[in-house]
Amino acid sequence: MKYQWIEAYCMAKKGVIKDYQNEWEAFRYFVGGKMFVMQGSDKAGNAIITLKCDPIDAEMLRAKYEAIIPGYYMNKKHWNSIDLNGNISDELMKKMIDVSYELIFEKLTKKKQAEIQSGI
Repeated sequence: MKYQWIEAYCMAKKGVIKDYQNEWEAFRYFVGGKMFVMQGSDKAGNAIITLKCDPIDAEMLRAKYEAIIPGYYMNKKHWNSIDLNGNISDELMKKMIDVSYELIFEKLTKKKQAEIQSGI
């Protein structure tokens, strides 16, 4: 896999915790108890990462990149899955992870956001 930096990149964000979902054979990254990244594989065994997206941006990215498809086992309007063997630049991958984190973080209560920002 060419994106070996994903775990460190996700874990460097404030308030992130990681777990492993046995049933899905996937690593999940959470902020404030809400998932923003799932990294695993599809039914064919292809390595994928699934990220929350703005619905308009999600459609645009799918149209532009073959490696980006509607979220695998997720709400297809709000999530995209990216084939980790595809041709997506590190810069774009990081931007998509950042957007996913921000979309989830913004939906948290102001109290929860403050706790995460202060490291409580």
